Amino acid sequence: MSVQEYRAFVEDKTHLAGEFGFDPNYSNPYCFDFQNSLIEWSLRQGRSATFADCGLGKTLMQLVWAENVHRKTNKPVLILAPLSVSSQTVDEADKFGIEAFRSADGRWPHGKGIITTNYERLHHFDLSAFGGIVCDESSILKNFDGKIRAAITKAMRKVEYRGMYTATPSPNDYTELGTTSEALGDMAYMDMLSTFFKSNDDTLHPAHIGQNWRFKGHAEPHFWRWVASWARAIRKPSDLGFSDDGWVLPELIETHHQIKSKPLDGELFAMPVRGLPMEREEKKATIKERCELAAELIQNHDTGVMWCQFNAEADLLAEIVPGAVNLQGADKDDAKEEKFRAFKAGEIKYLVTKPKIAALGVNWQHCAACTYFDDYSYEQYYQAVRRFWRFGQKRSVTVHQIGTTSLSNVANSRKRKAEAADKMFHEMMEHMVSAQKARKIFGNGSKPVFPAWM
Repeated sequence: MSVQEYRAFVEDKTHLAGEFGFDPNYSNPYCFDFQNSLIEWSLRQGRSATFADCGLGKTLMQLVWAENVHRKTNKPVLILAPLSVSSQTVDEADKFGIEAFRSADGRWPHGKGIITTNYERLHHFDLSAFGGIVCDESSILKNFDGKIRAAITKAMRKVEYRGMYTATPSPNDYTELGTTSEALGDMAYMDMLSTFFKSNDDTLHPAHIGQNWRFKGHAEPHFWRWVASWARAIRKPSDLGFSDDGWVLPELIETHHQIKSKPLDGELFAMPVRGLPMEREEKKATIKERCELAAELIQNHDTGVMWCQFNAEADLLAEIVPGAVNLQGADKDDAKEEKFRAFKAGEIKYLVTKPKIAALGVNWQHCAACTYFDDYSYEQYYQAVRRFWRFGQKRSVTVHQIGTTSLSNVANSRKRKAEAADKMFHEMMEHMVSAQKARKIFGNGSKPVFPAWM
C-alpha cells in the first residue's frame, strides 16, 4: 500500500463534522470581539456546539447565529429552550434589536424569522419548515429520557443548520458530549464509546459510561481533537486569545453551615451516615432545623433564592419566610413563567425552588444571595450558583451551604468533584487549543487523523 493510499485509508476511518456552513451575512453592534469570533466559526461550521460559561452572552450569540441562518435560507429558525428561558430569549432579542417570537402551539405570524419555544412543545412543530435549529441549554438533553432525547435528535436531522449552546460542561461528562455530537449529526453516542473508550467490566452496558469506562490507550488527545472539530469551549475571553477586561467576576463567598446531628439510638455520638437511604433519612430528620437556619440566613439579604431538594423543605420555607414564594413542579407552565418574571422584576423578594426546575439558563444578576442544602450533585450546585455569580453581576455573591455533621461526607464529595472538574477543564482546553492550532496549520477543512487501531 502506498503512502497516499494509507493516508486515504486512515482518513476514511475518521468521524468528523464537515464544514458546510457559510460566511456571516449579519452582524450585531452589541457583540464583543470574542462573541463575533465564536459566531463566525459556528456559521462556517454549519453544525456546531458552543460551550460558553454563564454570562458570556450565549443568548445574544445564538440569536445572531439564528438571524444569519434566517437571512441565508429565507426560512425561520427555531430556538428550543427550557421553560424558564424561552420567554427570556424574546426579551433579550428585543434588547439587542433582533425580532423573535415565542410560540407554544407551533403557530407564528407569517414572516417571523426567529421562533422560540420550550423543549416539551417540540411535537407541535414541523421541523421541515425551518432553515436552522438552536438547542439552548443543550446539556438538558442528557436529562431527558431516551424517548424524548431520540425525538429531539430525530427532529434535528430534518434541519440543515444546527447550533447547540450551553454553559461549559463538566469535561468528564462524556454522556453530554456524546448526545451533543449525535444531535449535530456527527458521531453517534454509541460509536463515540466504541471508538475512544473501553470498560474494565465486560458486562457493563455502554449507557453506564462514567462508572467503569476509561479512555483507550493514547486515545484522549484524539478524542479532544475530534471534539474540537465541532465544538468550542470558553470560560473567559482569554481562552480564545481575547482580553478579559470587563469580564472579571466579582467575589464569590461560599460559607458552609453545619447543624449538629443527633446520635442514633444506642450511639453516644452522631456518626457520618453512609449510603443513600441513611442520608435521605438524615435529611428528612433535620428538615426543620435546616429550613429554620436557611430562613434566618436569607433574610439578611435584600433578595435571594432558597434551593431545595424535597417538597417538604420548600413548603416549610415558603411558610416561615415573609415574602417567600414557592415555584414548584406542580405549578402550571403559565404560573411558573409568571413567578420567573415576578422574581426577576423584583416583585417577589425570596424565591423557593429546586435546581432541576430553575437552575438552567435564567439570568438573575439582580440577586446576590442564596441558600443551598448539601447534596452530591456538583453540576446542580454549579448551575444554581451561576444564576447569580455570572458576568454582569455587580455585587459579591454569597452562597450559604447548609448541611449536618452526619452529612459531612456529602459536602466533601461535592467539593472533590468541583476540584476534579476544574482540573479536567484545563486539560480539555489544552487539548482543544492544540487541536485548533493544528486545524489552522492544515486548513479549516482538515480532519484529525486517528490511529488505525482506534
